[in-house]
Amino acid sequence: MSYTALYRKFRPQSFEDVKGQDHIVTTLKNQIKAERIGHAYLFCGTRGTGKTTIAKIFAKAVNCENPSDGSPCGACALCRAIASGASMNVIEIDAASNNGVDNIREIVDEVSYSPAEGKYKVYIIDEVHMLSMGAFNALLKTLEEPPSYVIFILATTEVHKIPITILSRCQRYDFRRITIDTIAGRLRELMLAEEVAVEEKALRYIAKTADGSMRDALSLLDQCIAFHYGEELTYDKALEVLGAVDTAVFGRMFELVLAADVTGCIELLEEIVIQGRELSQFVSDFTWYLRNLLLVQSSEDIEDVIDVSTENLARLKEEANMADMDAVIRYIRIFSELSGRIRYASQKRILIEVALIKLCRPGMETDTESLLGRIRDLEKKIESGVAAVRHGGSEYAGGGQETQKVSDQMKTELPKAIPEDVKQVVERWNSMVMDMEQPMKTYMKSARLSMGGDNRLLIVVEDGPSSDYLKNPENKEQLRRRISGAVQKEIDIEVQSIGDSGKFEDAYIDLSQIIHMEIEVEEE
Repeated sequence: MSYTALYRKFRPQSFEDVKGQDHIVTTLKNQIKAERIGHAYLFCGTRGTGKTTIAKIFAKAVNCENPSDGSPCGACALCRAIASGASMNVIEIDAASNNGVDNIREIVDEVSYSPAEGKYKVYIIDEVHMLSMGAFNALLKTLEEPPSYVIFILATTEVHKIPITILSRCQRYDFRRITIDTIAGRLRELMLAEEVAVEEKALRYIAKTADGSMRDALSLLDQCIAFHYGEELTYDKALEVLGAVDTAVFGRMFELVLAADVTGCIELLEEIVIQGRELSQFVSDFTWYLRNLLLVQSSEDIEDVIDVSTENLARLKEEANMADMDAVIRYIRIFSELSGRIRYASQKRILIEVALIKLCRPGMETDTESLLGRIRDLEKKIESGVAAVRHGGSEYAGGGQETQKVSDQMKTELPKAIPEDVKQVVERWNSMVMDMEQPMKTYMKSARLSMGGDNRLLIVVEDGPSSDYLKNPENKEQLRRRISGAVQKEIDIEVQSIGDSGKFEDAYIDLSQIIHMEIEVEEE
């Protein structure tokens, strides 16, 4: 006798066997008990959540000779015929391969014939979103007013592709992704029936990998059992079959990233490759690990949201204290972008290596999150009494590299690095602003002074009218000439804006705190 796959062998035959869709099962059973059966249903949801299964159970229930509490008995001739696929009352159509107008017109012609036995003819159209527009139009009238003995059940994974004219004629039922606990419980129940020894941790990992699909979970479990037939299926064996990575590896990778150890990250990735792990799965799982870290950082009572063991949760809490939330968010962004590109990439490993280098080197990026990361690194170096020393374009700090202690002498020497002409502008800034004409005078009152590239004077203004005014090249040049004339030297200026939510002190060196400024009192 040929082998039957687990998802086919254990397909639910009654509403009571369906897991994770109680809101739909209860509604349909109540309709059957009250004899308030609709003529058109739309079952929508992700793959493997029970759409076709419930459609077949519903078809049996409405035709069953001895229904019990809205469920089919499973023993009468009609139930057995429908279960075996031999009944003429249940017609299954795959819209992926029968999506033309002629296919639908055949259905329209057939509905005029009443069932030879039983009460209802049930048409189950799977992947209905793949019907052509002409086929949808051919179905419209019949779907709205079918004969009293006809029921249409449309199933789809992409409900947004179905015309609104079809949606408005159906009762819509949204199938939810099945929880990890529910899937793991069902797998445990089936393994007891099959008398197969499976480690609980392995069941939960398979349930998590299935991503809410019971069918996918059963297929993955079938694959793992076949590979280790006759042996207990352990967590490590499940990882080996599925090409997955042990969760402990993510913690090691995270620590290496925090230490900015590029070599260590690449070597660990090399280990993962040698073990034959699936790189796309590694990217997805590491992103999920970072997500869990972020949730642990965000809230103390997060046990119900993160589906990990007590041991792993304790380790996550320790690792979450190693990094700032902004840094973790940056890591998630980089790996989320990577997961979108890696699926069809021919050089997956190289893409992952580049992403890991980005995590270790915030200086490679210029976005706000990366700049904040660079600032945090500098703050840590200063707090530890170590200043970065640049040699040949590379940055070194601590750990046996050339270092120098941060002292008060370093702070007093900072003004010497500021050009003399810039110092003059800062010292006389208040009086210069008072002498300006409107509207520049108003806009410059709230401006702050800092250092730009190539020792240029950086003028930082708020977003809005001030920045809009200085975006005009003529106005900016007028300001430059005004400043140059006041100190009798050519001054190069750079203008930047900062939003209301931003803080000048967090992103710029405030020259007013370093250089003594004149105090001008505006006359009334």
